Amino acid sequence: MKVSDILRVKGNTLYTVTPDEPLANAVDIMAERDIGSLVVMELGDLVGMLTFREVIQAIVKNGGSVGTLQVRSAMDDHPLTCTLETEMDEVRRMMLDRHARYMPVMDKRMLMGVISFYDVAKAVVDSQNFENKMLKAYIRDWPEEEKGG
Repeated sequence: MKVSDILRVKGNTLYTVTPDEPLANAVDIMAERDIGSLVVMELGDLVGMLTFREVIQAIVKNGGSVGTLQVRSAMDDHPLTCTLETEMDEVRRMMLDRHARYMPVMDKRMLMGVISFYDVAKAVVDSQNFENKMLKAYIRDWPEEEKGG
């Protein structure tokens, strides 16, 4: 299974902000949309990721509020990325190694979508459920051995 399979099922709705936007606006969007990440874009290029992890760290560093901070000061400016062709096992390994919960999907310099650790886990469970059903159907249809004499 590849990343393209997940995006096909999930869709590719993206929520973005610019690095110069107030962090408070980004937090509002995340709360309004009930999402855990925003892609940070500047002049058509991916320049970072903002997740609730970075927001919380910025709030703590800023004495408990977002104040006048900009997205740029909180975002991860070297986010982990993958391509549409990246295999699911590789994505899982990458996400676990970097403790990343969200990963932008790129096609060269074009942002294609974002997958979350939840999306990866759901794809694995769905795949296992499908395989399980196929195995059970196969076992049920197992031909009986002829009783010979």
